[in-house]
Amino acid sequence: MGKSVENRIPETGGHQSAQYRCVGIGVGPANLSLASLLYGRSETPNLFLDQREQFGWHDNQQIPGAALQVSLLKDLVLLSDPTNGFSFLSYLHEQGKIYHFINAQYEAVPRREFRNYLEWASRRNENIVFGEKVLAVEFDRSFVVHTNRRSVTTDNICVGVGTRPWVPEQARDKLGDTQFHVSDFTAETHVDLDGKRVAVVGGGQSGAEAFLDLISRPPKELPRRVTWISRRGNYFPIDDSPFTNEYYMPSYSEYFSGLDKAVRESLNNRNVLSSDGISASTLRDIYQRCYEHRFIAGAHDLLALLPNRGVTDVTGNESGGWTIKMGHNDRPGVIEHVDVDAIVWATGFRPASTDFLAPIESRLEREGDEYRIDQDFAVQWDGPRDRLIFMQNAARGQRGLADPNLSLTAWRSRRILDRLLGVGSNEQLPSFVEWSAKPPADELDAL
Repeated sequence: MGKSVENRIPETGGHQSAQYRCVGIGVGPANLSLASLLYGRSETPNLFLDQREQFGWHDNQQIPGAALQVSLLKDLVLLSDPTNGFSFLSYLHEQGKIYHFINAQYEAVPRREFRNYLEWASRRNENIVFGEKVLAVEFDRSFVVHTNRRSVTTDNICVGVGTRPWVPEQARDKLGDTQFHVSDFTAETHVDLDGKRVAVVGGGQSGAEAFLDLISRPPKELPRRVTWISRRGNYFPIDDSPFTNEYYMPSYSEYFSGLDKAVRESLNNRNVLSSDGISASTLRDIYQRCYEHRFIAGAHDLLALLPNRGVTDVTGNESGGWTIKMGHNDRPGVIEHVDVDAIVWATGFRPASTDFLAPIESRLEREGDEYRIDQDFAVQWDGPRDRLIFMQNAARGQRGLADPNLSLTAWRSRRILDRLLGVGSNEQLPSFVEWSAKPPADELDAL
């Protein structure tokens, strides 16, 4: 029996009880995918809970013109169940705009459109409940999920709480209306940036989109100066070539999971630009804007491009703004400074907290910062083999760069669904690439 959470679970005013086959915690794309595959399966009662009052997906980062970096076929369900009614194409058809979408000839799906698709999928599924926060999970022959409204029991849980914005230590006590994470870029809580000196810190796609938006505003709304700082040696494009995309196939995920930890870490570091580089179209738009501002409009002081530098400190200055201190990667002894009025931190995300697992935490195996998972994304623990804790979008170190990416969302959900149902689905054909080393014939004979 798990530790009692008496005196730690607030009174909810309700004493409802229900038994489920699966309860999902968090409703982002990962668990939304599983919920969509489970929909209509009466033999597998399920419930998905999210503490937010309504669905959202990077809502304050929906910069006009931003697009997905993956194929429209990599939606919630299509690559696992092409007939499923929760596909992106089903969304377009149900909305009556599928012909318009085709005629628009988008090179990539607008990110706001994909966000609207995800919201549509969440609204169509009555097994998804918003405004209900999971407080704790206990175990007593089954999992007991305590929320701010009720307690329910379930044979299995699936954690898909996603990520949270991350900023370096030197910024954490300074966030506000003049320093904010790019996830709040379109929020109205920060200062008006018209005529201000603005720095964007971060050389990935999010930083590029923020920088492009700032330098693309009408003349009367332009900042006075926009500085783009990145630790990377340059503003590098995403590697979206065919053989690089073999890293984002199920067969490579399986191969990757069997490698030694040090090898996996090295592969993730070496191949990061396959997931975190900048779209070529975004880079082209930025370069053209730079050309127009400098050579056509004559705005020589509007832009400052500072790659190959790491921010070492941020301090307030006499003008009421901020002084950013930077170290140069090629010349470590050289310290540079730039004065700005506002800073946009495009410094990525980290896994969100799973404090609600505290009552059973000691029973779950870890691998570094991650829970150790098996081949079906179930946490290895000391409980019954038919009572499982699945982890979605939480195994980058064990499953590779594709794990937090949309590319394998539908496949991973199908693996979880198959484990819940006790069945196996037909896998897709393996990669063209032979990833595994094959020992010589004489070594095979010795085995």
